[in-house]
Amino acid sequence: MSAPHNDNSKANRHKKIGFFEHYLTFWVFVCIVVGIALGHRFPELFQTLAGYEAAEVNLPVAILIWLMIIPMLLKIDFKALSHVKEHWRGVGVTLFINWGVKPFSMALLAWMFIRGIFSDWLPADQIDSYVAGLILLAAAPCTAMVFVWSNLCDGEPHFTLTQVALNDFIMIVAFAPIVGLLLGLSSITVPWDTLFLSVVLYIVIPVMVSQIIRYWLLNNGGKNALQHLLDVLGPLSLVSLLLTLVLLFGFQGEQIISQPMIIALLAIPILIQVYFNSALAYWLNRRVGEAHNVAGPSALIGASNFFELAVATAIVLFGFESGAALATVVGVLIEVPVMLSVVKIVNKSKGWYESSLNPIGGKK
Repeated sequence: MSAPHNDNSKANRHKKIGFFEHYLTFWVFVCIVVGIALGHRFPELFQTLAGYEAAEVNLPVAILIWLMIIPMLLKIDFKALSHVKEHWRGVGVTLFINWGVKPFSMALLAWMFIRGIFSDWLPADQIDSYVAGLILLAAAPCTAMVFVWSNLCDGEPHFTLTQVALNDFIMIVAFAPIVGLLLGLSSITVPWDTLFLSVVLYIVIPVMVSQIIRYWLLNNGGKNALQHLLDVLGPLSLVSLLLTLVLLFGFQGEQIISQPMIIALLAIPILIQVYFNSALAYWLNRRVGEAHNVAGPSALIGASNFFELAVATAIVLFGFESGAALATVVGVLIEVPVMLSVVKIVNKSKGWYESSLNPIGGKK
């Protein structure tokens, strides 16, 4: 992964990202059209699906979210946490961006754009909900797609695995407090019991289930058995994501038809947040003297979002028809193209990154 680029590097990069993942934005657009059409044609069906609840959790969505998240978490080896010290500077930078900068910068951007600049163009009764959705989107770092982005920028694989495992561990204890704090600062009522239920359902349980399955497979069939299951579950995970989006847009259809600019307006603070946090992480890694193959994935991990968790939590806290759910879905819509653009910037700037004396680490 850390080999120098050659003439076939571009072709090789395209092989590292799956067909469905590469065109995820297109599939999301298809889900928008299909969801809106089905919601308009069969409103009773969507209302029925919305009624299947237990303890404020929509059961169809819970199943779909588990099918999304568990295959991703199967890739995580928590034993990798023992390697944290090998790239401690890069790990420190990424943790600072993920937990000390990104949620708070997103909250600031949401207040600035949604409550300020764009407020006249958005439905007044959904302003707080949009802000909440954007906060949820930024409050947890990405898990699965990070491995794809790291491959595309020739990232150091052990660093990527270590960082993702550490973030997942931190997410168990930090997600709810950060979300609760920022929603409270936004004067948005925080249903703490529901928020903690979301953490248990969509972080704690999937982590436990995935690690039990992973442990059993590695001990009974080895790495080949684990890889075989990942190959089988990979498409299922994506299909589950797309079905969840169809359900969401089935409920959001009327709002989107009446105000189609909503998606574009919500995308602007998300885009600014991604580029700001990736640039800050990249620059800080250069300042502390980390190698480029650590700085690249650090920037990408620092900027990307665990949108599956955000979507699930938004639905639990605010409902299918909420602005919060729609805001998290916009994150899904722009995830692939914006992250691919960050990958391109990281790869193109490698010469600049490695060109000069480093203030702390000396010449690389």
